[in-house]
Amino acid sequence: MYPFPHAIAPALKSHIDAQTAFLNDMSKSLFASFQQMCDLNIQLVQTMLEETTLASKQVLSADRQSELLSAAASRTQPTADKLRAYQQHIARLAADAQVELARVAEQHVQNTARTARALADEVARDATEQTERGLRAQEETVRQFVDPFVRGGNGAAQPQGASQQHMPPGAQPPAGQGGHQRSATTH
Repeated sequence: MYPFPHAIAPALKSHIDAQTAFLNDMSKSLFASFQQMCDLNIQLVQTMLEETTLASKQVLSADRQSELLSAAASRTQPTADKLRAYQQHIARLAADAQVELARVAEQHVQNTARTARALADEVARDATEQTERGLRAQEETVRQFVDPFVRGGNGAAQPQGASQQHMPPGAQPPAGQGGHQRSATTH
């Protein structure tokens, strides 16, 4: 019913196992990088909330307008430094993630390529065997095919040459069996 065999070939199983290991390690690396990025974002939000709270306290406690401006100006430089540090952390995380993904890929590429090659060889070998079996079946069908005009005495089709029984060389077949007979009369 299904075009696939019920038994899983060992080459297919090993290739699927290699692919699964590769994808699992890639997923772990990506998840670790994503987790580090989320931790960095949470840390940035906490830092920005603390900076905003300090700036708000200074602004609210200012009595004069000049104190208000100096409080706002004093908070811009630390905020800019923190954003610059955040960008550096992001760049470092991206570089580390790229290195980790390259390491995982390098670790698994040879095994995955080897199992893929083995699977391709097995598929090619199975296809060749199937083709040879199909050709043999067709040849057998052609061999069993009989010329419909050659019939034996009982009306059943017989291979050509089977209607002539084993006769010694030079002997004439009995009359009525399709042998070439010469007429005795000459004109």
